[in-house]
Amino acid sequence: MQSKKIAIIGGGNLGTAIAEGLTSSGFIAPADIMVTRRNVANLQGLANKGIGTGDNNIDAVRFADVVILAVKPYQVQEILTAIKNELVEGKHTLVSVVTGVFINDLDGMVEKRIAMFRAMPNTAIAIGQSMTCICHQHATNQEVTYVSDMFNQLGKSVTIDENLMDASTVLGACGTAFAMRYIRANIQGGIEIGFDAATASLIAAQTVMGAAELLLQRHTHPEQEIDKVTTPKGCTIAGLNEMEHRGFSSSLIRGLVASYKKITSGM
Repeated sequence: MQSKKIAIIGGGNLGTAIAEGLTSSGFIAPADIMVTRRNVANLQGLANKGIGTGDNNIDAVRFADVVILAVKPYQVQEILTAIKNELVEGKHTLVSVVTGVFINDLDGMVEKRIAMFRAMPNTAIAIGQSMTCICHQHATNQEVTYVSDMFNQLGKSVTIDENLMDASTVLGACGTAFAMRYIRANIQGGIEIGFDAATASLIAAQTVMGAAELLLQRHTHPEQEIDKVTTPKGCTIAGLNEMEHRGFSSSLIRGLVASYKKITSGM
């Protein structure tokens, strides 16, 4: 059990998922976490689990050692202006999971040298399977370890340079949609070759999950795992080659690059 106390400012879907994940994993006791939002009634589910709830952000900051900012981008300036006098150098760590707000922006709003982190989880955080990319400023090794451990309770995390945050959004967040589209196509193909929709969905989803776990647990390259199921003149290589002839890999890569160009253009 960790000794730090955590405040989550913004009890929407993301803030709630973080609170539930950290407490259910045993990373922190429910009494050591507080979640705020304007309509406190919407946090009753957390309160029923012993998690602190409220609508006063200043009280939350005073309560906590780690402050997680989980609000809309347009709310950041107003909230940080209101709480910055309560942030204490050497005590508080600020973690932002707000899309599109850079660490230098946060630094300028807070006007204090406190440990700052920017984290980009994806929607799988709702089931404790997020891929979270993290960058930081003014942080000690101990603070970096703590924040990484915290997000590892919610899936897996990796520390990257902030200039890769847009790329991480495409690969880790947009990538969820790309993977879902592949699974959907798999289901459609499964139905065409004889399965009912429910069975095709189960087989497709579990197969993708198993393939991902092979890479995560064995730390192998995808081609190594592909080689294990492609026999000479077999059905797997026939299907792979047909997909490649139709542009499977190139279309996926082009899609990733198109998303990256869109996010970096600011349009």
